[in-house]
Amino acid sequence: MSEQEIYEGLMSWYRQSVVGLPESDALLPLMKATYTPEEASLVTGIPFQGKSLEELAEQKKMDSAELKDRMDALANKGLVFRVVVGDTIRYSLNDVYFVQYRATYWPGKTDGRTKGIAPWTNQYYYRGAWDRFEHTSTKYCRALPIEGTIEDTRGVMPYEEVAKVLDQHDYFSVSICPCRHRKKLDPDFEDSTYPMENCLHFGALGRYIDENGMGRQITREETEEILRKSAEAGLVHGVANWQEAPDTICNCDPNDCLFFEAFHKLKHVDGLSRSNYLVRVNQDTCIGCGLCVKRCPMYALKVEDAPETKDRITVVEREEGKKELTNKKGRLASVNLEDCIGCGVCVVKCPSDSLVLERKEVLDHPPKNPIELIQRGFAEAAAAKEQTSGGT
Repeated sequence: MSEQEIYEGLMSWYRQSVVGLPESDALLPLMKATYTPEEASLVTGIPFQGKSLEELAEQKKMDSAELKDRMDALANKGLVFRVVVGDTIRYSLNDVYFVQYRATYWPGKTDGRTKGIAPWTNQYYYRGAWDRFEHTSTKYCRALPIEGTIEDTRGVMPYEEVAKVLDQHDYFSVSICPCRHRKKLDPDFEDSTYPMENCLHFGALGRYIDENGMGRQITREETEEILRKSAEAGLVHGVANWQEAPDTICNCDPNDCLFFEAFHKLKHVDGLSRSNYLVRVNQDTCIGCGLCVKRCPMYALKVEDAPETKDRITVVEREEGKKELTNKKGRLASVNLEDCIGCGVCVVKCPSDSLVLERKEVLDHPPKNPIELIQRGFAEAAAAKEQTSGGT
């Protein structure tokens, strides 16, 4: 079998996965940069749902010990998922999005292989990989309000509160942000100014990442500290968009995050799925400093001239005592609620405490689990395609 046939076979197999394999002129170069011909031949046909080593050895007509060594090496590269269930090791082939936009960059490697993959990963994103998500509002990640930014917490659901998301897990890990790292490795992009090690994973995914050198295990307390520092830095908590034990909290920035790029650069209807909250500005205490405008990842806030507020004093309570703040320029912040995703990034640093998150009147509950997430996303995409084609 020729090398071309090997890669064509691999791509044909990937097309049978539940998420498929979007076509692009960048796809074949990306596959060649990611898999050696030997690796491509081996993973072709490996199921996308877990199979035991013995089952795979029989399928591949290979010795179990030899296959185990090769499968473990593939797991170290993020190409296959390895999990121990009781006394059984199970392997499954990771889908193209998991490999290309997550696992390859979690370790933060700068070796020749990773540098060779990064430019093609970026080109694939812009030239086809993300097209299917253009008209879907149910994304893989959803904005998770930053701790302490919701005004009335009585109606908060478990999947809307950081602490309750973490309560569902007993294993935590942290990795390098894959979005910022793949841009860093591509000479066509500038290095990010945001902190890098803040991609958080929990449960079986967190364990897989730790065991395969893609990150490191951390404590619950370290997880909370990373979330706090990320919020301070202006990053958005993006939680895996399902209710039952979501396994990921990204900390996303508006420049390099593939979800925000989808909105800002690819002009999709949404980037991250929105939370059930919207920001409210208290203009009676706002000092018009504009910090919220700088921090908002959606550019939903602005400051406008309000001459009557010039030199107005706002008194705020701090641990060290009361503090007087002056509206020096006579300006006030306002928000375009259509663009707000309810993340709380603007709220957490407001010097006059003039911003809070309020619950929406109409709520959008996320899918219960990853399967429902995929089903809902594909249904939205199909409905949009039918509408675009005139229902024919």
